[in-house]
Amino acid sequence: QLQFVESGGGLVQPGGSLRLSCAASGFTLDYFAIGWFRQSPGKERRGVSCISSSGDNTNYADSVKGRFTISRDDARNTVYLHMSGLKPEDTAVYYCARSLNYDCSGFVSLLDLFGSWGQGTQVTVSS
Repeated sequence: QLQFVESGGGLVQPGGSLRLSCAASGFTLDYFAIGWFRQSPGKERRGVSCISSSGDNTNYADSVKGRFTISRDDARNTVYLHMSGLKPEDTAVYYCARSLNYDCSGFVSLLDLFGSWGQGTQVTVSS
């Protein structure tokens, strides 16, 4: 079964940092673009960031540009999301998924283009 396992979430104060991990299970990441997504209560799931299969190209939603950094370590079969300058509005369940088209097109809002969703990890930003 192809799926991801997300980890690294938790409670953090505004301005703090977290690093989320997305570990692949049942397949290798090498050929896939991987996206991070988030969903807050009552809101749609939206894309946060996406990294190409080579790692050369990274993409970010406007709301997180300059604060979040996506990276990948194919040897560990894991993708990371480094989050800094966290704000209360970053509070959400964070998910990762692989692009079914092998690129990052549509990562912000076309979630049907992504699959093998994990169970998510909760990030809460609060003082």
